[in-house]
Amino acid sequence: MRKLFLAALFAAIAPAASAQAQSVMGTWLTASGVAQVKIEPCANPASGALCGFIVGLINPKGPDGVVVAPDVATDYRNENPALRSRKVLGMPLIWGFKKTSDPNAFESGQIYNGENGKTYSANISLQPDGTLRLRGYVGSPMFGETQIWTRAK
Repeated sequence: MRKLFLAALFAAIAPAASAQAQSVMGTWLTASGVAQVKIEPCANPASGALCGFIVGLINPKGPDGVVVAPDVATDYRNENPALRSRKVLGMPLIWGFKKTSDPNAFESGQIYNGENGKTYSANISLQPDGTLRLRGYVGSPMFGETQIWTRAK
């Protein structure tokens, strides 16, 4: 009886785990390996189909180049002086994406690059190997940079 119960439990859990693994939603490690970003549906539909917020930092540095505690790291490189003192943890990193015919591909969004303080247009898609492909660009996706993010463990 116990084996039957465990088999039924695993059968019920497996589709949920598989659905999570095959979705852009979840927590991702950026290509640089310095931040974890949680991607989820936007709380406000006017912000787009999905949004991403920084939920973890690995050895963040302050303006002087010295490592600081993640909870005190600020967005000191932001082009907008009014935003340079905001905390990086919880900061929006991606927003404004539109759904495509592929449920795991989104386009015409925005991505903020905290390493240079600039915002770029972007497209996002889940790759067959389970990685996330982000293409940031100015003007046309043809003229941009691609990053590959991996799912955070």
